[in-house]
Amino acid sequence: MDEIKGDNAYNSARNSTYWQQLQTLAKQPWSLSALFAQDDNRAERFSMQAGALYMDYSKQCIDEQVLATLLQLADSCELSTRIDALMQGAMVNTSEERAALHTALRLPETAELKIGDQNVVADVHHSLSQVARLSERVRNGTWRGFSGQAITDVVNIGVGGSDLGPLMATTALDEWADTEIEVHFVSNMDGTQLDNLLKHLNPETTLFIISSKSFGTVDTLSNAKTALSWLLATAKLRAGTEDSVLRRHFIGISANSEKMSAWGIHPEHQLQLWEWVGGRFSLWSAIGLAIAIRIGMSGFKALLAGAHSMDEHFAQANFSENLPVLLGLLAVWNSTFLQVNAHTVLPYDGRLSYLPSYLTQLEMESNGKSVTQHGDHIDYDTCPILWGEIGSNAQHAFYQLLHQGTQQVSCDFIACVRRYSGQMKNAPLQQQHELSLANCLAQSRVLAFGNAALQESEVQVASAAEKYKYYRGNQPSTTLLIDELTPHSLGALIALYEHKVYVMASIWDINPFDQWGVEMGKQMAESVHQAMQQEVSGQFDTSTDQLLKHIKRWS
Repeated sequence: MDEIKGDNAYNSARNSTYWQQLQTLAKQPWSLSALFAQDDNRAERFSMQAGALYMDYSKQCIDEQVLATLLQLADSCELSTRIDALMQGAMVNTSEERAALHTALRLPETAELKIGDQNVVADVHHSLSQVARLSERVRNGTWRGFSGQAITDVVNIGVGGSDLGPLMATTALDEWADTEIEVHFVSNMDGTQLDNLLKHLNPETTLFIISSKSFGTVDTLSNAKTALSWLLATAKLRAGTEDSVLRRHFIGISANSEKMSAWGIHPEHQLQLWEWVGGRFSLWSAIGLAIAIRIGMSGFKALLAGAHSMDEHFAQANFSENLPVLLGLLAVWNSTFLQVNAHTVLPYDGRLSYLPSYLTQLEMESNGKSVTQHGDHIDYDTCPILWGEIGSNAQHAFYQLLHQGTQQVSCDFIACVRRYSGQMKNAPLQQQHELSLANCLAQSRVLAFGNAALQESEVQVASAAEKYKYYRGNQPSTTLLIDELTPHSLGALIALYEHKVYVMASIWDINPFDQWGVEMGKQMAESVHQAMQQEVSGQFDTSTDQLLKHIKRWS
């Protein structure tokens, strides 16, 4: 496998003159009200469309000089070469010496991409054919449980990307579901989700998908073990065997076939992952089985096609017209130069309720790094703290801080232009959709311009004596409008954010494809768990030892 440009020898954006220029530009006072007052064409100048996605970034604190310098900064660190390396399977995940080929998961079958002598595309489409085969058996009722009844419920057991990706996509695309089979998701370690779910499911008609790249994640395997015990408790009463239960009620998805087999997953029910698929980039792979079961293989392939269309745009479009590049550069400008260290994602569409959680992992696990790919400590801000919520709910939760708090927060507003198009007679739903869109546009306007946004309206601007009614504005935001939410457009939206992450990482010279920061806590948990079974002997810090004593006393 080729390493990225020999010995990681890309030029560093940090050392370029454009970095210094941006530092200087960031120090000037930025006023969105002034920027709009100076340029009647600003909105048109700072907006772009790619496929079904329209992006207006005119409410960001930038001007032509900042944008030009950001684009020059991207060129200075050879972003084009880095994008080619990503797409062609070079070793962009340097700390684990792997490619990061999530883009290969959505290549068409006619494409060819070789890693060494292996045609990755052929492997991917063989796996997709297995996904199609298993999902169709479940959907058409030929997959039967141990008592001979057809499957009615599918439970995806995973955590992180093995949960957030398929959960987000199946929720967003539920109106595309063409089966009565319900799909559920279980992730948390303490068993709460699983316990609540099993109370309402029929063990004879429930199928479990165990999704784990390593097939060693304790969260996932503890839930899987409990699910097996639940099934066996019923199967034994009906003279079923453990082998029958394992064969009829479990599918495994992993890069570790040996561990799947050792656990008891039947070989025909094992779906393959590869080491070059990062967990948070894996919904396009067999990890998306739950999506395929719910919306059908044609819908799942449309999701892949949408992502592939964004891949092509990312690889081919000029940077000044490239949505992922622009989105990533704006994020760098805000976090590193303007030191806006918080970012919120605000979808004004209930179908995208899990998108903020998905992006929280995608961005913070990828770019929450403080060391460069060369092992140097970083002296600039990288990934901001990210969170989000459905916009209409967030208005009643944390918009107070956005409008009147002391922190600067950058925002992504996301909305769909068309909805309920097949329900033209349902005027109330159409009106609700319009009301949601109106709130989306209104909130981004007030965040940008503060009290000045109200001067031409009938709303009275706060007087000097009513400072508690003051809206300072100047909160930067980008608005993403999706023509219509479909599997194809959702695929493009998710890929847009994946590539945004890579752009940011390239500018910061960090590796977005590893996650060493989560490992030590897992290892320490094993030691603490062992200590719970013994007398507390002062092996940890005094706080941990004291907490252990308290737990042992009351448990």
